[in-house]
Amino acid sequence: MTSSATNTAATATTKQYGITSPINLSGPKEIDEELTKSLEETLKDYGVFETQEQIQHRMVVLGKLNKLALEWIVKTSIAKNMPESVANSVGGKIFTFGSFRLGVHTKGADIDTLLVAPRHIERADFFGSFYEFLKNREETKDLRAVEEAFVPVIKMNFDGIEIDLLFARLALTTIPEDLDLLDENLLKNLDARCVRSLNGCRVTDEILHLVPNIANFRMTLRAIKLWAKNQFVYSNVLGFLGGVSWAMLVARICQLYPNAIAATLVQKFFLIYSKWAWPQPVLLKQMPTENKLNFPIWDPRMNPADRFHLMPIITPAYPQQNSTFNVSMSSRTVMQDAFKRGFQVMEEIYSKTSTWKALFAPANFFQKYKHYIVLSAYSNSSEHHLEWEGLVESKIRILIVNLERNQFVKLAHVNPKSYDPILKSESGTVSRWFIGLEFQKPEGTKNVKVDITAEIQYFTSTVHKQACQIAIFREGMRTEARHVKKKQLSNYLPNTVLRLKKKSSLNGGSEKQRSSLSECYSEKGESNDAFSQDSMQEANDLNMSEKLFVNDPPSSNEEIETLYQNDTPKQQGLKQHGVKRPSSPICLDESPLKRIREQMNDTAKDLNDTSKQQGLDKHGVKRPSSPISLDASPIKRIREQMDNELVDDGSDIPDTEVLIPQDELLDTNQLQPIQVNNVKKGAIKLRLNK
Repeated sequence: MTSSATNTAATATTKQYGITSPINLSGPKEIDEELTKSLEETLKDYGVFETQEQIQHRMVVLGKLNKLALEWIVKTSIAKNMPESVANSVGGKIFTFGSFRLGVHTKGADIDTLLVAPRHIERADFFGSFYEFLKNREETKDLRAVEEAFVPVIKMNFDGIEIDLLFARLALTTIPEDLDLLDENLLKNLDARCVRSLNGCRVTDEILHLVPNIANFRMTLRAIKLWAKNQFVYSNVLGFLGGVSWAMLVARICQLYPNAIAATLVQKFFLIYSKWAWPQPVLLKQMPTENKLNFPIWDPRMNPADRFHLMPIITPAYPQQNSTFNVSMSSRTVMQDAFKRGFQVMEEIYSKTSTWKALFAPANFFQKYKHYIVLSAYSNSSEHHLEWEGLVESKIRILIVNLERNQFVKLAHVNPKSYDPILKSESGTVSRWFIGLEFQKPEGTKNVKVDITAEIQYFTSTVHKQACQIAIFREGMRTEARHVKKKQLSNYLPNTVLRLKKKSSLNGGSEKQRSSLSECYSEKGESNDAFSQDSMQEANDLNMSEKLFVNDPPSSNEEIETLYQNDTPKQQGLKQHGVKRPSSPICLDESPLKRIREQMNDTAKDLNDTSKQQGLDKHGVKRPSSPISLDASPIKRIREQMDNELVDDGSDIPDTEVLIPQDELLDTNQLQPIQVNNVKKGAIKLRLNK
């Protein structure tokens, strides 16, 4: 099934994948093959592979769905007064995308599907007669339509498999069996919802076309997905990365090391992204020089909102979009730290002082921070709780962004998993999320009171407002926020969670159902080309013209691998944090790898240069009054940024008191909740003592 990735010893190729030449064309060494084999065995231990019987069942389910879709299209065509002989030939087809199409789905995972229909079949038919058609099938359970979502979807459990089914109506009279969705001409005369529905399939197929070895890509992606979930950084809706974003990051590494196998690719993944100069975008292919069909595309040269994205990973299929527009400063910081730790573990694995299990060991989120916010979603009925839970989760990133604006909050890290209460006697159904907090105290201050009441109240009112707008609000639905210290977490979580099991699989179950609903609510009314003011205000460290220079010291110390980007002219018009003003152009060019040998001496010199830069704040960001020079060595800048990030300024003050009064400051232990359906005028305050 995957052994071909282990035994592949690819010959060097001159073909270029991606927008630059490869960093290294070398094939696998003996240690690479040995570690790749052990990687596959470790992944099997974590249960990421399905059995042949399970895979076959998925194929049978897809075949049934495709047959039902064709049957429905024929009936609907006849109902629209089309002759039966013609209706039988108009066609229609179910396509797959996402992890199943990429070949990296796990046990219990859902299947992302798309129904493509001819032009006389309308979206209203899909959510009307086809919904009823599915409802009457005995294989169908938990059927629900989310027609108002940014990408409208029908969700169901069909014959034991979770299915997300999208719909796209093409401007064609018939749908041929060999239809190629990568043909851009198919996008002509389509509405935005159909284009967005098609985008999933088009992106997935493009990724598979842009990697040099699909087997190596799949093995590497399985490893990275397992690692990301166990590091609590796998969730698009909560500001981390979703499946397609992780796939594109892995695909870029495969392009840079086209003849490497999985173990090497995992190592290079952490090497490259631990040093990547965000917000320099990750691109799998060149951006188009013209926009023939005039669909919105990601282009910071033309779209001011695109200049504020913190971690852009651009989809390769037209219309190109940023798949990570939800990333916040906190989530990016958490992921950058995780990349660095991952690279350290990979160094130990290659030196045989550690094993793959160390890489995949779950991070102990509940031991990492001294302060937490416990966010609870309550409802009286389990029947309606899944939708309520999904809505609440989809808005948590709004709370994170607002917390980041508080001058005393250094970082807000939300755990992507939701947890059930340990006290089953609690009335109704409850889901809980935990947000780890790091605080900072301005230098020279003694006693500081941190008030986060406004942030909590804005979050709760936003959730309540949208719940009413989309008509899912029911009596008994509410949210509750409490501040707790680490030692108080035992009141909310069992010891098995707090101490964390050493093995964690990718199996999702109901967690996947809730996450997919969250994405529906999160994307409603939010497109990649029209971002909220919140997103624009949260941009930091944005210098899109910044060069990327990656130095990889191999074990032999004889090779320096360099990813070098074109020199860009000095660009003026940068404001605080290096953010481009709308009037100043941004260079997106990423040139081939060049002048490697000529740069080696400069690189060595830069690595030893510890001269202090002037005009930097504590995060290494240029102050508005200090001009930004693009002549500085990229390696030097990367090293200084990393040093600044790793400095322990002692800002996380242990002596912190939480005060949550109703009308005024009361006793520390009075932890009164703020509820979404009846927002109280309480305050959540934190006292930072010297």
